[in-house]
Amino acid sequence: MERALAPFIRADLGRKMVFLSGPRQAGKTTLARALAEAWPNAQVLNWDVAADRRVMLEQSWSPAAGLLVFDELHKMADWKAWLKGVFDGRREGQAILVTGSARLDAFRQAGESLAGRYFSWRLHPVTVKEWVAVSDASPEVALARILERGGFPEPFLADEATDAARWRTLYLEGVIREDILEFSRVAEIRAMRVFVDMLRSRVGSPLSLASLARDLQISPTTLGRYLEILEALHIVFALRPFHRNIARALLKEPKVYFFDTGLVQGDDGVRFENACAAMLLRHAHFLQDSAGRAMSLHYVRDKEGREIDFVLCENGEPLGFAECKLSDPAVPPYLAAIAERFPAAGASLLVRHLRQPEQRGRVAVERAADWLAQLAA
Repeated sequence: MERALAPFIRADLGRKMVFLSGPRQAGKTTLARALAEAWPNAQVLNWDVAADRRVMLEQSWSPAAGLLVFDELHKMADWKAWLKGVFDGRREGQAILVTGSARLDAFRQAGESLAGRYFSWRLHPVTVKEWVAVSDASPEVALARILERGGFPEPFLADEATDAARWRTLYLEGVIREDILEFSRVAEIRAMRVFVDMLRSRVGSPLSLASLARDLQISPTTLGRYLEILEALHIVFALRPFHRNIARALLKEPKVYFFDTGLVQGDDGVRFENACAAMLLRHAHFLQDSAGRAMSLHYVRDKEGREIDFVLCENGEPLGFAECKLSDPAVPPYLAAIAERFPAAGASLLVRHLRQPEQRGRVAVERAADWLAQLAA
């Protein structure tokens, strides 16, 4: 299947270098190879392949290559300075695509500046909108498959559900065994694995790191670092509560969701909420990457403990609120109150199984699958 980002990346490669990041096995290498096949004299070089690594270190690729793909480049020592030299010294018109996960997103933190030389894109798992666009599936069928298989391409496209389950087991073991070691110590791997398992059953609930730290017999500071590692590896993403005072919001308990909905341990409602969170995050990231908009995704929780699942913000101001329900079309009073308080922002109740969409005051009661199919990506 052609990924939705392909035409956008293809257009950007004609102007600047492109960085493509995202979770492991989200399809970055497959997408890069598909782009290369349509490019004249393209060369794909993977740092993990010894022969390719030699070519990269010696910079002995073909001068006539119209596109250079550097896969897993972030594993090279001092790769940012190396890449700056390659980009500045390339022949005119030669395009460069860099792919990777984990530390690629954090390249701005140190080292040689690449400012002004690149565009950045983040590849997420398959969404309702993406599958509907490349298949004959209805939004409802697409959402059902994501809830059953998760959105990562291999399990999503697998013929049998058992193949998807086998892939997921090996995927999680591989990420913890290999990728986490880039950030952590061998002695911490067991604690990290237990922490991941604990998070799988706490999706959608405010997360008390202090409480989990006591259970794991480690410090909250250490557990906070573990969460940062899992976020950097694109295993989970954390949503902080919306508040106009950002400093206060950062002190509140986050909610944690998985990029792979298939990893969630919970009932249908929890898995549905995780799927919505993942697709809303991709929507926000697409608007950031394609248009430079300052998007962020949060949840709402007041002092009385009343919550709304998601609020999408731009420049800190709410653009829309969304609450997820499996089958109950009754508008929660707090969602109705928030919709009145922020009339310029939309408010939607996303119902997985809904007979008929309708408008109730300022709240739109929507079929979840149809609503998700209208997101930007």
